[in-house]
Amino acid sequence: MDLTYTPEEEEFRARLREWLAGVLPALPPKPSPDDWPGRRAYDLGWQRMLYDAGYAGLHWPVDAGGRGATPTQHLIYLEETEKAGAPYVGANFVGLLHAGPTIASEGTPAQRARWLPPVLRGEEVWCQGFSEPDAGSDLAALRTRAWRDGDDYVVSGSKIWTSHAEVADWCELLVRTDPAAPKHRGISWLAMPMDAPGITVRPLRTLAGSTEFAEVFLDEVRVPVSHRVGAENDGWRVTMVTLSYERGTAFVGEVVACRRVLGEVAREARKNGRWDDPALRRRLGGLNAEFRALWRLTQWNVSEAQRNGGVPGVGGSVFKLRYSHARQELYDAAAEVLGPEALDLGREWTLDRLSSLSYTIAAGTSQIQHNIVAERILGLPKGR
Repeated sequence: MDLTYTPEEEEFRARLREWLAGVLPALPPKPSPDDWPGRRAYDLGWQRMLYDAGYAGLHWPVDAGGRGATPTQHLIYLEETEKAGAPYVGANFVGLLHAGPTIASEGTPAQRARWLPPVLRGEEVWCQGFSEPDAGSDLAALRTRAWRDGDDYVVSGSKIWTSHAEVADWCELLVRTDPAAPKHRGISWLAMPMDAPGITVRPLRTLAGSTEFAEVFLDEVRVPVSHRVGAENDGWRVTMVTLSYERGTAFVGEVVACRRVLGEVAREARKNGRWDDPALRRRLGGLNAEFRALWRLTQWNVSEAQRNGGVPGVGGSVFKLRYSHARQELYDAAAEVLGPEALDLGREWTLDRLSSLSYTIAAGTSQIQHNIVAERILGLPKGR
């Protein structure tokens, strides 16, 4: 794979830089972390600006409403928006980075026409209803039931750690439609409107003080059968598509952000004298090499996904496994540089360090990623 940029790609980068330089200074201040209605409006406003400028869904296929950009252009977009300090996807994370791509890949023409344009235009927010209180990291152990009643499914159960449920319009929901089937079968993937009767959302306050997660209780919620993505009881396969996007591409923009933070940590160390410690310098140097390697792995994963039809492969598990640990190591190093100031919740990086603890759980625990790498990449037998 050639990792150098062509003249056309450099031209794309220049146009993007010029556009970012023109629009970013006019953006309003970001709402506070606890103001989720405000954050929704801010994030969707930014998404609308991207849409109007032709940068929304850059890597989505043209027939799904995207721009059909090359993998390299997508990576250039991630690099330049982060370097310029542009807003992250925020409340649009689930819709834009894994629910939308899943519908683009697995949905019917009618489903693609209904749900994809509002995501790209910044009009609707999605949340993720996968995790359950009694399932732990074993996603296939879900118990939320859905049974057919005419043209509807009737759904009862509960979900937990539901990202952005507080402000979401739709939920990518996993339900058990055949309780007698083996646990990896008998599951269906539904698009559930969050304003349907019978839904109760209870925000959860995390260690870092944010309420981006919630408990969601479902009491005989009616979801039209036409909102099922994929065949009935084939939801586990559709879920693997969702998780491939989540692990393979959804976090890649954050690698650029981590490289920026690492530079800031090094500058802080030079300023406060911690740079004189050779052990700390080796630690920061190792992290620099780590994030550079992760970016190269990202380039390879995205290129492979494009070559194989657009859905990321199991290489995403390698990325997710190493990235989540590297992110924690970065903020541990930042705390070492700050010293006692790292206990100050108002100090930069302190809340980021607390939130980084969730990364080895989110989108599949590190233990799950180890199993995938062992079984599907290394070919090792299960249970060893």
